[in-house]
Amino acid sequence: MYGDVTFRDRRDAALRLSKLLDRYRSENLIVFGIPRGGVEIGYYIAKELDCLLEVTIPRKIGAPLQPELAVGAVAEDGTIYVEEEVAEIVGISREYIDSAARKELEVIKKRIELYRKGKDIPQLSEYNAVVVDDGIATGATMMATLRLLRKKNPIKLVCGTPVAPPETIHKLRREADDIVCLETPTPFYAIGQFYQDFRQLTDEEVLHYLSHSRRLIY
Repeated sequence: MYGDVTFRDRRDAALRLSKLLDRYRSENLIVFGIPRGGVEIGYYIAKELDCLLEVTIPRKIGAPLQPELAVGAVAEDGTIYVEEEVAEIVGISREYIDSAARKELEVIKKRIELYRKGKDIPQLSEYNAVVVDDGIATGATMMATLRLLRKKNPIKLVCGTPVAPPETIHKLRREADDIVCLETPTPFYAIGQFYQDFRQLTDEEVLHYLSHSRRLIY
């Protein structure tokens, strides 16, 4: 049984996580943060490992009338991951998922313009890629992201997070070459329960982290 608070804030979590990710320290390492909280995590990790920071932008696909319930997610290239068991229980059709994904892709396009000035992620065949978020619950957005980046052919694809439930980590192992996770507590209700400070970030703060860390590979 875990107490609710594990990390003081995202910086605390990132510094702890960076120690385990240190084995990937190299000139050909890129850390990809998932907005918004994952970019703050990525900022401190990239700073500790002296490596590139970039952003990748998946979007959750929520159930009808229950937008917080993830039935899947879509990555910025249109890659769709579906939580098949959840979709079946809720009674979600493929038509609904495809329609919802198209709507989320419009949001993604705007965020790519904001965060990356409209540029696509290039091929990663000369890089190791570490994808980080401030926590993983169902794993839908991380699954979609890993599938997107796998298409970019990185040398190694790693998923990093401070906290996630054991069943999600098990699922993610099918997509990543390595999983680096500090805590796998049960019960797991929400990511925020494991942070003392889990305030939401603004777009301005995300841009601040990116502008102070990014070294472009485009």
